[in-house]
Amino acid sequence: MLLLGIDIGTSSIKVSVVDAQSQQTVAAAQYPDQETAITSTQPGWAEQSPEMWWEHAQKAIAKANASGSYAPKDISAIGIAYQMHGLVVVDKEQQVLRDSIIWCDSRAVEIGNKAFDAIGHERSLSHLLNSPGNFTASKLAWVKENEPETYSRIYKVMLPGDFIAMKLTGEITTSPSALSEGVFWDFKQDALSEDVLQYFKFEKTLIPEIKPVFSEHGRLKPELAERLGLQAGIPVTYKSGDQPNNALSLNVLKPGEVAATAGTSGVIYGVSDQLVYDPQSRVNTFAHVNHATSEKRVGVLLCINGTGIMNSWAKHNIGSGLDYAAMNAAAQQVKIGSDGLRILPFGNGAERMLNNKIVGAHFHNIDLNLHTQAHIFRAVQEGIVFAFRYGLDIMRENGMNPQVIRAGQANLFLSPLFAQAFVDATNVPVELYQNDGSVGAALGAGIGATVFASPEEAFLHFRPVKLIEPQATAAYEPIYQEWKALLMDQLNKK
Repeated sequence: MLLLGIDIGTSSIKVSVVDAQSQQTVAAAQYPDQETAITSTQPGWAEQSPEMWWEHAQKAIAKANASGSYAPKDISAIGIAYQMHGLVVVDKEQQVLRDSIIWCDSRAVEIGNKAFDAIGHERSLSHLLNSPGNFTASKLAWVKENEPETYSRIYKVMLPGDFIAMKLTGEITTSPSALSEGVFWDFKQDALSEDVLQYFKFEKTLIPEIKPVFSEHGRLKPELAERLGLQAGIPVTYKSGDQPNNALSLNVLKPGEVAATAGTSGVIYGVSDQLVYDPQSRVNTFAHVNHATSEKRVGVLLCINGTGIMNSWAKHNIGSGLDYAAMNAAAQQVKIGSDGLRILPFGNGAERMLNNKIVGAHFHNIDLNLHTQAHIFRAVQEGIVFAFRYGLDIMRENGMNPQVIRAGQANLFLSPLFAQAFVDATNVPVELYQNDGSVGAALGAGIGATVFASPEEAFLHFRPVKLIEPQATAAYEPIYQEWKALLMDQLNKK
């Protein structure tokens, strides 16, 4: 029995076909090969076309099918992972009304701040486990305020994964996990937040039918099945934001377990059985994929917008045609600390862990007679690692003290330099796994379709490919403290 996982990322769409019995990937594909652009017509704005995601998803599925390594009609269930916090709005004909305002867009920060004050800080944090910030609800409020004609035509509001499921099935559903990442969910009431709906004056009918993450969210339309070469009527049985899904893909389901990822953005995600929240809302708490009223499972999420995108910027603007492997090799020739060069990587919008301030990316201490292209490559990776350390210390303040962190051997964790520096700067060992979000989505589909008797059964063959332990913690600590002082100086200017 085969399972199809679709991962709607910011830079590309990835799909994997997984054999349920062995939990092995039989085919994988990505589309497009180059990184997808983000539209930014004003500073702090970030949008992408949902229809572009859908076009790319179909091409990625066709590319996987063309591998010839499986029979497409043997696929029995579909799971979807997606970039979190995006706003997708459609009319009654299921036509997209505007481009999606995506996760790293900062335009709604002040709208969220006003809502936080109006609802009340203690009430927001204890019920929503977050401040409204610039999450999906605040983005919808921005549309209502600035594009009233568009708002008046909205039939349903969705997260990106809800949209892809709609295109596959014609059905529009969502989940408590999705609603919590949009800051529409009241954890104390286990229901839509009346506080948020009433403050923003949102009609409750804008919210799709609410179903558990692991459940049937519709069945593949016959005409689409024919086009994709799949069996008509197979169910979509799983939808999750990329970070809860990344945790699932790493078998991070129990309290105290922690996952990390370092793609366009960087994330540390830990599971708790308590309704915890950060008093300053610098880290966020959302319903995990296995959260239920009877057994609370929430994900405490640190998200750093400026991580992989900073490395990508260095590649395209300083790399002179080098690929990432060549950049990593050059960076490894430079000693720890990059000979004094320090980089703050926060050039991708407002940073939640920095109290939603837009700090920007900064280069410090450049010596024109000393520093080379290779120094910049290393300083970029070290700056990203230090951002992770800064955020992890916030999580530690909130009771999350990981003994080991699980990560997929992908994106920045493909760099041996980055992976070892991450471990040394945080002083936490990392287990690397050969897994990714699309594989997690496929396994989630199997759980949702009850192909597996339990989530644990989906990971019977799950083994790390590498364990990385601290080696140079003492060397990195003073460098981190110097980097942190530079960050504090920039924050004090805001």
